[in-house]
Amino acid sequence: MQADSGDRHGRILDAAERSFTQAGFHRTTVQDVAREAGMSPGNLYRYFPSKDAIVAGLVERDRMMLREDFESFAQAERLDLVLQALAHKHFEEAPRAKAVLCLQIWAEATVNPAIAEANMTLENDLVHGIERLIAAGQARGEVASGVDAVATAQLIMTMSSGLFVRRALFPDFDAGSEIETLLNVIRGVLRGDTLRGVVPHYSPLDTVMATETHR
Repeated sequence: MQADSGDRHGRILDAAERSFTQAGFHRTTVQDVAREAGMSPGNLYRYFPSKDAIVAGLVERDRMMLREDFESFAQAERLDLVLQALAHKHFEEAPRAKAVLCLQIWAEATVNPAIAEANMTLENDLVHGIERLIAAGQARGEVASGVDAVATAQLIMTMSSGLFVRRALFPDFDAGSEIETLLNVIRGVLRGDTLRGVVPHYSPLDTVMATETHR
């Protein structure tokens, strides 16, 4: 009986993901989700009392999946390979619809305190997970001792969020290229390099001079 309840719970969340991605969060009703899940609205309400509760359930499911990711890499010996695997899994292998849904949840979190709280819990878990990976890398000598694990974890989250936005908004998003750029920046930061030393910097004057040179 408990397994059946879990299956129905997951079925509703899967249906909600499809419905929200196709029609948008605000245009999708609980009745739409129930129809997509192949059940009556009354039956759905036994598992989720509101649309907000469904969204919170989606965020919590993602949080648990990400926690499993971090646990599976807890004993890994190379931080670089761990970050590479996580980046490809979430920015390339996961369907683009996942990024689209993520943007909708973030937008709703700006006006809905309950969803904002659920999203913040996931965000904190992610930052702490990355922080632990960096600290473990420092203990193995892979990461420069002067690197601030907390600040670097937050920086990685900020850059990763940008990739989610780009993947959701641009159908021609080049995951392989953008992931490699992200990883190169992260590698430099973990070595203790400044961002200026990792990412080429072009001033307006540089651009003008380059243009003049090629005329």
